[in-house]
Amino acid sequence: MPRIAEGWRSLFTALPDQSRGSTTRPIQRTSMPMLYPIFLRVVLLAIFLLPMATPLAYGQDFKDFKDIFTFYPNKRKVQKDSSRYLAKLVAAPVISYSPETSLGIGVGAKYLFKFNGSGPETRTSNMPATLQYTLNNQFVLFSGFEVFTNQEEWVIEGNVLVQNYPRLFYGIGRDAPKENKEEYNYVQVLVEPIFLKQAFFRYLFVGAGVRYNQIFDVQTEAGGILETEQPLGYEGSTSMSAEFAMLYDSRNNILNANSGWYFEFTHGFYGKVLGGTHNFELSRFDLRHYFTPFKNKKDVLAVQFIGHFSQGEVPFSELGLFGGSEILRGYREGRYVARTLLAGQLEYRTTFGDSRYGMVAFVGGGDVNSNLGDFKLGNIRPNFGIGLRFLLDRSENLNIRLDWGFGEASNNLYLDIAEAF
Repeated sequence: MPRIAEGWRSLFTALPDQSRGSTTRPIQRTSMPMLYPIFLRVVLLAIFLLPMATPLAYGQDFKDFKDIFTFYPNKRKVQKDSSRYLAKLVAAPVISYSPETSLGIGVGAKYLFKFNGSGPETRTSNMPATLQYTLNNQFVLFSGFEVFTNQEEWVIEGNVLVQNYPRLFYGIGRDAPKENKEEYNYVQVLVEPIFLKQAFFRYLFVGAGVRYNQIFDVQTEAGGILETEQPLGYEGSTSMSAEFAMLYDSRNNILNANSGWYFEFTHGFYGKVLGGTHNFELSRFDLRHYFTPFKNKKDVLAVQFIGHFSQGEVPFSELGLFGGSEILRGYREGRYVARTLLAGQLEYRTTFGDSRYGMVAFVGGGDVNSNLGDFKLGNIRPNFGIGLRFLLDRSENLNIRLDWGFGEASNNLYLDIAEAF
């Protein structure tokens, strides 16, 4: 399930005066100096190199440096019973960057564990949480979790997020012109737990869940496209659904796989009877494959295809968003918006010898449309890019990534922890 980076600015800034009877107000923009893009690249490169340089400056091994932020909640129990898994709680400062959020600084925590009685046949459960404040005045609270019970009989996964998000809007449809750009802000609360039971054979899971997605305190530009066209639910909406879910996950590593398949499909029935504001259906899929095509096992090819299909009274907040930090890198998230989205990417990953350093190259493309039948191969918008990697945790194969993506007449930088997919 695509990860979602979210925020909550309302903890630091006052909300609009609701007594005025309007959820919209003009948004002011500030101009950026011409040297800002060059300065930004230098700053991001310095941030990327910082964790590499720090332990060297003090003559320490990086493993010891990393252990400063690592805690072992069940260490004493493991010492008494060696069959237990040594759980890890990693808490450290977090720095990230994307064009949607600008530079974000905060604290991240990741709890890696296994239930008692789980052996090597059970993959490590991952419960992360991120708390960030960004230069776009966002407060970020996000958790995307994946938990395996003993012998992987059950998988519990999902997302929890709260955000106040400034986003750019150009219009609905694949031909929205760049000149139409306007900014709108909103507060979002999303909770999506999914429970899946192992079915028929290992790695295949079937189950169900719920999805609650509320958009409120929407602020738009006075006289802009949103206020003029007034798409369904543009002033706010509540989506509440019962979801059917299917998962096939044979990845050898949840955080950074080099072999295996991943396929997730969800179909949600959203309705007013469940507490929502609109009646519609939403289907999503995420297909990935990881393999090592050469004798050098450090060279990995990763492939991903995603789809987003909606029908009915689909509110503005549930439309497919083209672009982002995970797929179609190079385009701002939401550069194109429509009911249906299809996208794919291929990424080559390599490591330099036995070092912690690596790089990637990626290429992909996608499109949005009103209906699936309107997609044409000749209309696919391409993207490509390169990236640097630094191995933060050898045991979990966890990287810091710095990517530079290019799209049609656009390019963007992304700094984050963990791979894009």
